[in-house]
Amino acid sequence: METNLKTALVTGGARGIGRAIAMALAQDGFNLAIHYRSSQQEASQTADDIIATGGTATTFQADLNDPEQIIALIKEVNERCGAVHTLVCNAGIMHSQLLSFTKFEDWRSVMSANLDAAFLLTKALSRPMARQRGGRIIYISSDAALMGDLMRCAYSASKAGLLGLARTAARELAASGITVNSITPGIIETDMTAEIPATRRVKQIAAIPMGRFGKPEEVAGIVRFLASEQAAWITGQTISIDGGLCMR
Repeated sequence: METNLKTALVTGGARGIGRAIAMALAQDGFNLAIHYRSSQQEASQTADDIIATGGTATTFQADLNDPEQIIALIKEVNERCGAVHTLVCNAGIMHSQLLSFTKFEDWRSVMSANLDAAFLLTKALSRPMARQRGGRIIYISSDAALMGDLMRCAYSASKAGLLGLARTAARELAASGITVNSITPGIIETDMTAEIPATRRVKQIAAIPMGRFGKPEEVAGIVRFLASEQAAWITGQTISIDGGLCMR
């Protein structure tokens, strides 16, 4: 498909942070490829909302734990939306369990969804981006990668892995005009954090210098900047958005 718009592929773009990212990039004129695994209704709603505001968006279903489905996803996005200019790896999962009780299969499922998928997507899209002489790759990691997170060893390790992947990819792809950066959000107001018990929420907010949880739109604002031409000389960086929780 030929299009004058730059295409952005956002994994896990149906709701929460992914939805906010898709909506923000649409405001900058990107043609949105919104990936989802099981949230078909939410993905369709996000696409409809983008289209209602004059943007362009298409939804794509794939299980990113399956390498063959990743290849098929990229092929379908290329056919329906055109070559990908910006990849935002946002999709991810977590399991909560003490390290000593974490099953290896749970460890592998988190690694597969959070880290392996980002590697496979980057591997598949880096060559086409290089032929275009430019592109943006943005990983949504987590403050857990920097601080560790109780009962989430696989999640913390997978998100830390994204930081290393980003730095190597940034070095290798810089000559082709491709930037690769990571964002490490702290606690963001989403459906997941809405289930946090009130007593725990009070303690978490007390640990944040800014005194509140973040908003999905605030994470999206950083993605929006990193995807822009103004960020063409920023690569291999880790940007925290956490209200000061993890200062380095």
